[in-house]
Amino acid sequence: MNILYLTFYFEPDLCAGSFRNTPLAMELSKQCGEDCHIDVVTTQPNRYSSFKVEAKTREDIGNMSIHRIDLPSHKSGMLDQVHSFRRYFAEAIKITKNEKYDLVFASSSRLFTAYLGLVIARKQKTPLYLDIRDIFVDTMDDVLKNKLVKTAILPFLKVIEKRTFSYASHINLISEGFKPYFKKYNNAKYSFFTNGIDDVFLNNNKSSSLNGSTKKTITYAGNIGEGQGLHKIIPQAASQLGSNYQFKVIGDGGAKNVLEDEIAKLGLKNVDLMPPVTRERLLEIYNGSDFLFLHLNDYEAFEKVLPSKIFELATFDKPIIAGVDGYANKFITENVSNTILFNPCDVEAMVSGLQNYTYINEKRTDFIAKFSRDNINREMAKSILSYLYNI
Repeated sequence: MNILYLTFYFEPDLCAGSFRNTPLAMELSKQCGEDCHIDVVTTQPNRYSSFKVEAKTREDIGNMSIHRIDLPSHKSGMLDQVHSFRRYFAEAIKITKNEKYDLVFASSSRLFTAYLGLVIARKQKTPLYLDIRDIFVDTMDDVLKNKLVKTAILPFLKVIEKRTFSYASHINLISEGFKPYFKKYNNAKYSFFTNGIDDVFLNNNKSSSLNGSTKKTITYAGNIGEGQGLHKIIPQAASQLGSNYQFKVIGDGGAKNVLEDEIAKLGLKNVDLMPPVTRERLLEIYNGSDFLFLHLNDYEAFEKVLPSKIFELATFDKPIIAGVDGYANKFITENVSNTILFNPCDVEAMVSGLQNYTYINEKRTDFIAKFSRDNINREMAKSILSYLYNI
């Protein structure tokens, strides 16, 4: 049996897509053993222009071959992403054109990796198993502000979406908040394997109480894009909270310059911007923080999502400050203790929540046991393989 595994991000890249797909591919390789071969077609690390690391173009690990496609340099803007994906799409077709696959698996947040899976699967008359991490059409409907651009792009995206999801034999949704949206695509089997907690975050947090300093550190690490909307919350909250709170923002992305402009406009000294760091270094920074921060922009599309960052932050005994709505808010309320929850972009609610919070450290033992990435990957790999062998 031959499996094609499509993912735009893979190790050693630093992003949720890489953190999800690398261990899942490894688990799939382990479970299928000598009976099958897996071709992973991915990219060279490219998530952040400020994070550079070398990776082999071709790497063979047991029954798995990893093909990494080199992309043009970019700053995470929309046109940059279009050019990057065009390269990935064209090169992936070349790599796979002389191969025969029994199953095509595609993990996708921006729809087009899923569409690439469709193109290859349909040509080979092969089943398609999709892992959907975001509803791209929904997100673009919120993010695109130019009406002419929206009018031109959205109908095209909807056609791509319909063709892709209508063909798929199996669709995994990482958030149950996506379920109502996908009711119209009723030909596929569905599963709901969420994101999970990686081993690197287990047994690596150090219990500590708020130190003697009056200055409290609030840390955000991850993408700095329009979807996170950090420019709408961090500078304004930092201004109101004053010198008793220090924000650390670690990462890069298309909206970083907007965040920098807001910080400069307010003349803030209590917001530090840092480039992306390795996960090992991130552990140290999290352990040295007083609060861990998560935020999504106030777009209707984000009411359906379940950010992977929740699973990372909840492994630490630090209180979590989360500005999320919809399903993510419900999930945190039901599963994550010791949190300060507020609606996205609501500066007053965030500031009030912090000022009225009584500080504690609390280990989230039940959460960690329930959402181990190893357990989730084990069951998802079984789902993929049992579906393959049942065909």
